[in-house]
Amino acid sequence: MKLNPRRASRYYYLRFLRLQDVPSSLALGSALGASIAITPTLPLHTICIVGLTLLLRVNTIAALIAGTIVSNPLTFAAQYYLSWKIGSILLPGRLDWEQLHEVLVLVRQSSFLEGIKTMGQLGFDAMLVLQTGGLVLAIPLGIITYLITIRFFTRLQQKKQQKHLLNK
Repeated sequence: MKLNPRRASRYYYLRFLRLQDVPSSLALGSALGASIAITPTLPLHTICIVGLTLLLRVNTIAALIAGTIVSNPLTFAAQYYLSWKIGSILLPGRLDWEQLHEVLVLVRQSSFLEGIKTMGQLGFDAMLVLQTGGLVLAIPLGIITYLITIRFFTRLQQKKQQKHLLNK
C-alpha cells in the first residue's frame, strides 16, 4: 500500500475542520497532543494524551489527531534520533547511538507490552537522555502548534458564525 502524503494531509485537515468545540480547547488539545507525541514515550502516547486532556479539560480528539500527525511510523526514527541528539548534548556520555538504534528496532517491531518492556530495560541514564531531549523538543513544538491552531480554529469559528448569520 503506497502512502500518499497529499491525501493524508487532506484527511487530517478535514478531520480538524469537523471538530466541534471552542477554539481555545481545540488549540490547547492540539498543542498538548503534539507535545506528548514528540517525546520518546512511544508505547504510552495515547494513554498520556487521553489522560492529560481529560484532566485539563481540553479537546481530546484534537490532541489525538495532532499526536498522530506528529508521531507516526514515518517519524518515529527521526523523533528518537533528535531526542537522543539533544539529550546527549545536554547530558553527554550516557547513551550511545548503538544502544538507541537497538531500542528503535525493537520498539518498531514489538507489541505494546513488549515496547514498554524494551523501554524499561533501556536504563535510567538512557531514559533520562531521551526524555530530556524530548522535553526540549516538546516545549517549542507545543507553543508553535498552539499559535497555529488557535488562529486556525478562531478563523474557522468566525466563518461559521458569518455563514450562520447569512442564513438567517
